[in-house]
Amino acid sequence: MTDIGKILIYLGIILVIVGCVIHFGGRFIPFGSLPGDINVEGENSSFHFPIVTCIIISVVLSVIANLFFR
Repeated sequence: MTDIGKILIYLGIILVIVGCVIHFGGRFIPFGSLPGDINVEGENSSFHFPIVTCIIISVVLSVIANLFFR
């Protein structure tokens, strides 16, 4: 059971860090509107797919996971 507790603590710390980055980092890094994000607007609808933002978040999370689990 102590392993589950450690995992929950790590997940909590990661969620706090990610929340702070999203809250405070939005002023410096425009998540969701980076160059390369797809945004199509029609007359009655719009479609937004932040592909570059997803790639950046994936790389950052991979680096963090490698630091914790090595």
